[in-house]
Amino acid sequence: MNRPVPPALPIFVLLFVAATLVVPAASVWAGAPAAVAQAAKPGGESRKPTAPAEPQKQKPKSPAPPAPPPVVSGPFTFDKVEAMARELASKPYQAAVAALPKPLADASYDDYRKLRFRPDHALWRGKSRFEVQLFHMGFLFKTPVKIVVVDQGKAEPLTYDKAMFDFGDTDLAKSISAPLDYAGFRVHYDLNDPAYKDEIIVFLGASYFRFLGREQRYGLSARGLAIDTAEPRGEEFPFFRQFWLLTPDPKSTELVIYALMDSQRVTGAYKFVLHPGTDTRIDVTTRLHFRAEVNKVGIAPLTSMHLYGENRSRMFDDHRPEVHDSDGVLIHSGTGAWLWRPLTNGRELRVSAFQERGPRGFGLFQRDRKFAHYQDTEAEYHRRPSYWVEPIGDWGEGAVELVEIPSNEEIHDNIVLYWMPKDRPRAGSELGFSYTLHTMLGDPGPDRIGRVVETRIGSSVVPGTGEKPSPSKRLVVIEFDAGELPLLGAKLPVEPEIRTSNGVVSEPHVWKLPEGGRWRLSFRIDTQGAPATELMAKLVLDGRPITETWMYRYTP
Repeated sequence: MNRPVPPALPIFVLLFVAATLVVPAASVWAGAPAAVAQAAKPGGESRKPTAPAEPQKQKPKSPAPPAPPPVVSGPFTFDKVEAMARELASKPYQAAVAALPKPLADASYDDYRKLRFRPDHALWRGKSRFEVQLFHMGFLFKTPVKIVVVDQGKAEPLTYDKAMFDFGDTDLAKSISAPLDYAGFRVHYDLNDPAYKDEIIVFLGASYFRFLGREQRYGLSARGLAIDTAEPRGEEFPFFRQFWLLTPDPKSTELVIYALMDSQRVTGAYKFVLHPGTDTRIDVTTRLHFRAEVNKVGIAPLTSMHLYGENRSRMFDDHRPEVHDSDGVLIHSGTGAWLWRPLTNGRELRVSAFQERGPRGFGLFQRDRKFAHYQDTEAEYHRRPSYWVEPIGDWGEGAVELVEIPSNEEIHDNIVLYWMPKDRPRAGSELGFSYTLHTMLGDPGPDRIGRVVETRIGSSVVPGTGEKPSPSKRLVVIEFDAGELPLLGAKLPVEPEIRTSNGVVSEPHVWKLPEGGRWRLSFRIDTQGAPATELMAKLVLDGRPITETWMYRYTP
């Protein structure tokens, strides 16, 4: 069988927004979330690869050696991690630094990829269905991460051993004269083949992690926390300072991981319970402790890439029809409505806040699963997973916030999605959240609901009329599939419901396509020169919604 290659090193994004322009958009649908738009001139933010877990701009001149893990008494539990996070928040922030040899600190991308963990040294090898392999410090990953193994309540730190790594044809090993810490780790499990352990989750860099289900390919990432994303002062990147790996039983199908997160203004205790499967899920518990006020905190953040899809507004000189890890945002609102927002890659930074109370779910989705729509045999975008966040308990008031960053290359993650609580965290405040993260190739919505599968927008000029094209006058075409739609007769009175925040909608048409059972909705919109127009649409039959609600922001 084909063995998965090691994942490409993650690309992380720092946002430095020069200016913002607030464009209000009133709620245009009864019971639907209001959308608030922000736009910033391109060029004000940096998306170059950078070391994500270096929160200080200036490093100390003489970094202290790595401190030993905190000493705890009695069986090690998650409560002790939370106590450590609370104590850490009561003290001034100190960056995690290490005396990393210069050849490792300056290692190139190619040299770092040659530095591989030896599989025969994997933790729990031959003793469990799970195995753990470690990442060496170097290249972008200069922040020391302490890793501790917990067995029957007893915590034992993993000490550095250079013999666990193959340095390839590099000279990096010669530069190491003292013990180091690790940069992160990845977990392997017999997910697709009982005789082979696939990589199923990786923690590497800041608070980023990625995980997979069966027959999936790495794409988007999850994070522990987002702070001040798309804010003028720049984003703050918390990082996991320490992990505790709980030794699983030999036949166990779940793995428990604790983590201690730190940053300039917040600390956190995290519990991850990993359940591998066709749609792998992670039960996440987090307890946050704030050193200082935070303007915007993002819970359960997801990060992805969207260069262009069938709704592209910018042209790329590329033979591939579409290039993206995710093509839309799915929200299950507190009222029970299902909402779909196609992703875009515009010329300006866009921030959209979908107001909610008690959201039932949200996520970044790769709905298009047809290889022909990507034509990429290497990246295999049609196999990239979707991540779905399912809140546990009442999350109260807030917003699902979407950040779309202009990008010209697929190497940049330019999409961020998270839950933003209504109340701003103050110094000394504590927050707790629980949720389940799902990875999937399908959809979590009910089978009876029709789904948006394509969005196309172009000029509304009719050939031969002599009318001049205008960016304010567009033709919108939406295709719906699934649910009961394929079973409905073409003559049934399926009707559209369309709303807009401004402008004029005209000539709406709905019809069933001759092949495949899809239904198409088209209409014209004249935005009348507005800088941004929020659109919403769905199909109804006998006054009953038969599709999810399509949402879109059009900017000329």
